[in-house]
Amino acid sequence: MKEYVYAISDIHGEYELFQQLVEYYDEENHQLVLIGDLNDRGKRTKECFLLGKKLVEERGAIYLRGNHEEYFLQFLQNPEDWYPGYVRNGGKETMESLLHKGATEEYSPTEIAMMIRSRYADLVDFLVQRPLYFEWENYIFVHAGVDLTKKDWHDTSPHDFIWIRDAFHQGKNNTGKTIVFGHTITPMLHGDMQTTDLWLSDHKIGIDGGAVFGGSVHGVIFNKNGIVQDIEYQNMKGPWQPDF
Repeated sequence: MKEYVYAISDIHGEYELFQQLVEYYDEENHQLVLIGDLNDRGKRTKECFLLGKKLVEERGAIYLRGNHEEYFLQFLQNPEDWYPGYVRNGGKETMESLLHKGATEEYSPTEIAMMIRSRYADLVDFLVQRPLYFEWENYIFVHAGVDLTKKDWHDTSPHDFIWIRDAFHQGKNNTGKTIVFGHTITPMLHGDMQTTDLWLSDHKIGIDGGAVFGGSVHGVIFNKNGIVQDIEYQNMKGPWQPDF
């Protein structure tokens, strides 16, 4: 077991920010954990997906499934049904990153899904296999959260591991562990829609600073006693524009 865990928040296609955070990864001493949502909304999902896959297969990282990886996989399975909702939630950027700009105007949802499955079969298989959580020392790392009403948090539904929000944020944490999560941006958790700092409450730590909306990415290094370092990079490309 490594002495530290290095957890990286939701990247959403912001490849340059992802690269900056990965530079801090010390393979000998860190267990790297990607909290999920490498794709959608940002322009460079393809590079983010492939870097995440490489980090797992060649450098020992753990890449957790997020709701946007789930969106992508559901679209590939049922493209006509999922296309409208997926596009509203940033899927167009993923499709065009994996294919080419304008692909969503040129091809039907079914054709897009067929081309992606054909060209990226290994990547799709890899994404299907992503775990829902990672336990280390007194920590749980998870994309969205856990069901705090369960006697044993392991009994959380697969849906809630990647989708839960208020019931987790507001519920009493009786797990005996600190839960590190992304999914809900910290400006929302702080309640002011501005503060991109980490959110800490009741042994829960939110690390998604909303980079794709003009906020920031976090890479947080933990040891068994707590946070050792919070590496934060602001997205300097544009103004703060939370768009859901």
